[in-house]
Amino acid sequence: MLKGRIIEDIKTAMKAGEKDRLKVLRLISAAIKQVEVDERRDLDDADVLGILNKMVKQRRDSITQYTDGNRKDLADIEQQEIEIIEDYLPEQLSEDELDELVDEAIATTGAEGIRDMGKVMGAIKSKAQGRADMGIVGAKVKARLNV
Repeated sequence: MLKGRIIEDIKTAMKAGEKDRLKVLRLISAAIKQVEVDERRDLDDADVLGILNKMVKQRRDSITQYTDGNRKDLADIEQQEIEIIEDYLPEQLSEDELDELVDEAIATTGAEGIRDMGKVMGAIKSKAQGRADMGIVGAKVKARLNV
C-alpha cells in the first residue's frame, strides 16, 4: 500500500539523515492524515494518488509564481519537492500515449464539439489519473474538439 510505503520511507530518511526528503515525506503524510481525519475514513491508494497529484500541481503553480517574481531559489526548492513526490506516482504517460488516449476517448464517446468535453474528460480521467497532468489533457481535448 502506498501509504505504508511513505511511512517506511519516512523512517528510512530519518535514519539516513536526509532532511530535505524527510520534510517532503512528512508533508505528504500530514496531508494524508488531514484528509483521513476530515473524512473519518482510511484512504486507499487512489485517494493517496489524488493527494499527491494535488501537491504536485500546487508546487507547479508556485514555481510559476516564483519564476515570475524572479525568485529562482524558491522555484528550485519547489522543483526538488516535486521530484520527491513524483517518486510515489505511477510513470507518466508520454506525449504519444496521451494523444492516443485522447483520440480513443473522443471516438468512444462520439464527441463532436466542445460541448462534449465533459464526456471525453470523464472517459480519460480513470485511465490517466496520476499518470498525466489533467490540465494538459484538458488542453489537448479542447484543441481536438475545436477543430
